[in-house]
Amino acid sequence: MTTDLHYQGAAPGRRILLALFQLLMIVYALLIFYPLFNMIVSSLKSTREIFQKPFGLPHHLLLENYKVVWVERGFSRYFLNSLLVTFSAMLFVVLLGSMAAYGVSRYNYRLRTAIYMLFLSGIMLPLKAAVIPLFMLIKQLGLMDTQLAIILIFLAMGLPSTVFILSGFMKAIPKDLEYAARIDGCNDWMIYRRVVMPVTTPAIALVTIYNAVPLWNDFFFPLVFLQSDRLKTLPVGLASFFGQHSTNWSLLFTGLSIAIIPMLGLYLFMSRYFIRGMTAGAIK
Repeated sequence: MTTDLHYQGAAPGRRILLALFQLLMIVYALLIFYPLFNMIVSSLKSTREIFQKPFGLPHHLLLENYKVVWVERGFSRYFLNSLLVTFSAMLFVVLLGSMAAYGVSRYNYRLRTAIYMLFLSGIMLPLKAAVIPLFMLIKQLGLMDTQLAIILIFLAMGLPSTVFILSGFMKAIPKDLEYAARIDGCNDWMIYRRVVMPVTTPAIALVTIYNAVPLWNDFFFPLVFLQSDRLKTLPVGLASFFGQHSTNWSLLFTGLSIAIIPMLGLYLFMSRYFIRGMTAGAIK
């Protein structure tokens, strides 16, 4: 069953309902967009002007705020650190998570349910609850104050949800595709790479956005496990704009405006696949 949202041929009462629905969506979009717009506008003001006219447009565009943040405050280093950590973690999350989901969904063996439930337990139990044992483990491994420690933690954070989402998609792939690939001479690795992964592209986009955004914005684990300023990520670097007695709000808004660019670009790039993954199976 599909819903017709077109005016053409609709009854007058239905047109009124469609107009109200579209008006509601426009208001909702403005409520979402305006804080983002105000943040970018505030990044072009001075702190004094932000307090004087918090909702007004700037009299003079202070583009040097971006230069101060990026060069003088070392924001470029924090930005590259976050890119490195998030990209590396997501690469292994998608690779290992898809392999684990393939093994859970496409093979029949005795411990399949137990392994699947083990991954699901990672969703139910927050990793922050085990921060003390995790701290002791990272210290014993000699990984304190290294980016590898954050990458491994982010990998553990992203794997459970990745396996849960991808296994559901992979279970829906017809067995006939796998049988046809085996007749053509494909082994298990070739079936995974050439048959299963292309079919699950919408799900890959879904898990990428679902995991990349919280990993990019994570403040807790980089704060605990990274002490060197040269290794800090964006959320930790943004905390340096908060002073003990005062806060430079113009530079803070500038840093936030820079920080949203990668995730905004990722969503715009993968939005088509993301929406397809969210709605897969909703319409028959």
